[in-house]
Amino acid sequence: MKFISWNVNGLRACCEKGFRETFRKLDADFFCLQETKMQAGQLDLSFEGYSSFWNYAEKKGYSGTAIFTRHTPISVQYGLGIDAHDREGRVITLEMPDFYLITVYTPNSQDGLKRLDYRMQWENDFRNYLLELDKKKPLLVCGDLNVAHKEIDLKNPKTNRMNAGFTDQEREKFQTLLDAGFTDTFRFFYPEQENIYSWWSYRFKAREKNAGWRIDYFLISSRLTDRLVSADIHTDIYGSDHCPVEVVLK
Repeated sequence: MKFISWNVNGLRACCEKGFRETFRKLDADFFCLQETKMQAGQLDLSFEGYSSFWNYAEKKGYSGTAIFTRHTPISVQYGLGIDAHDREGRVITLEMPDFYLITVYTPNSQDGLKRLDYRMQWENDFRNYLLELDKKKPLLVCGDLNVAHKEIDLKNPKTNRMNAGFTDQEREKFQTLLDAGFTDTFRFFYPEQENIYSWWSYRFKAREKNAGWRIDYFLISSRLTDRLVSADIHTDIYGSDHCPVEVVLK
């Protein structure tokens, strides 16, 4: 089974840059989106053979997630069940027969780290949510987690230390999540791989220079590692300031 995750940074804009063609080319069983930046009825988008599930932010043109799937879920949950977190359309959970699939758009700590305290609360609540699900079935968690885990995961770690996405606090929360029983699938296959990123600023010709960050992930419950076939980051695919990430499970 092939899983794709992509922060499209505005799905309507991405559709004008070849999203439909990319979707068909990647030919995934599950295709998860973050930062759709739209409301219901703003885009007519469907693909033969796929069902779709959408979680919209209350604020227009902001956040939002979606999942396209070839496989019918047992159940679907939107959000974490915590009102303080569930107004921004950041989480969708599909329950499948032998796993849960969660797509997430993690809140950005923002310039000046003005949302870092909220981010820390989010991290704790999201981890607790995952651990409760993980007691029932193993998980695949994908999306824009808005953190570069280690120095290898961004081009300029020294100048970005303590900037949003590379604070000690965010990195520690990510490590805490892994230590709770989850595996970063890309690093499972490529523990020392440098210069592979999933996000580049639109400024300063960052993508042209490959001055990027790896902030988009597929995490799995560690007991699923024997089902891993491959993991990939599609740095050749454009249409957003992020590129799609992929995992294949047998």
